[in-house]
Amino acid sequence: MLVFVAGAGATWLAGIFLSKATDSLDRRLGLGDALGGLILLAVAGTLPEIAIVASAALGGHLELAVGNLIGGIAIQTLVLVILDFAAGPERPLSFLVGSLIPVLEALLVIVVLATVLAGASLPSSVNVAGVSPTSILAVVLWLGGLWIVNRTQKEPMWKVDMPGSRRGRRSRREHHPQEPRPYEKRSTAFVGGVFGLACAVTLAAGVALQSSGSSLAGRMSLQGAIFGATILAAATALPEISSGIAAIRLGDHQLAVGDILGGNSFQVTLFLLADLLAATPVIVAAKRSDVWLGGAGLLMTGIVATAVIARPRHTRLRLGIDSIALLAIYAGVIALLPKVT
Repeated sequence: MLVFVAGAGATWLAGIFLSKATDSLDRRLGLGDALGGLILLAVAGTLPEIAIVASAALGGHLELAVGNLIGGIAIQTLVLVILDFAAGPERPLSFLVGSLIPVLEALLVIVVLATVLAGASLPSSVNVAGVSPTSILAVVLWLGGLWIVNRTQKEPMWKVDMPGSRRGRRSRREHHPQEPRPYEKRSTAFVGGVFGLACAVTLAAGVALQSSGSSLAGRMSLQGAIFGATILAAATALPEISSGIAAIRLGDHQLAVGDILGGNSFQVTLFLLADLLAATPVIVAAKRSDVWLGGAGLLMTGIVATAVIARPRHTRLRLGIDSIALLAIYAGVIALLPKVT
């Protein structure tokens, strides 16, 4: 338990430094202007999951890897409820977003997650050099979707008027008068060193989380899939909570929502990494609980996209009706989880 808590704390702390260093490098090098840079930013933002999945796949704990990747979608989507609360009592976060870009990002999550879930129906003998064809297709679809989102953000083919919205910046490279600029007076080499150190700590913490989590799941008589989809996924979501609240405080509502959805879509592509390391299609190890939680992730993501378009105006207990729906759905999913194992 101490190792698990220490790993979660190290993930959170290293995630803060990693986020600051990544933003600084993005401003200096313009990483978000190219597809390769966008991929690098996505990898940096999902390092805890990468470490856990890699460690689990190499250690043969395939259920834990599947549970963390699929179940993590629902948990991380639930982070939007915390961000909605942080946005204040006047208007829901979905009302303030003021952009249709998060809708495209949500659709990308649905597309890649549905693709991977379909792979659970295939036998392990259906593979390409040990890799599930759905894992490969998910990566191809994610790359295509990332290009579409980036192109649409730069050259939108629509004009949308959302009265009362407070979208904020489209990119962190844009100047914000109230945003602290960490490492502004430091050299690029120094910032790169911080980035590398934060990555190393995050990866080490991820390995500690996986190994201690696997042991805890056994001692608590929990399936690895359930532990990975709930407790482990919640631990790796801590950096997203910190960076999301920071974005909300700056008024960057579109960025806050987009970061969560973008991280979710990239996370699904890690099935390719897991397949390569395990030398077998990992999704075949999916349990009924994984399909149940995957369905919840699809439903919750659809609600987020719908709310951004419908823009509910009123809050209850500082939450929009969409956030209340997310809470209710997730509570019901967890309550019924023991019935589907």
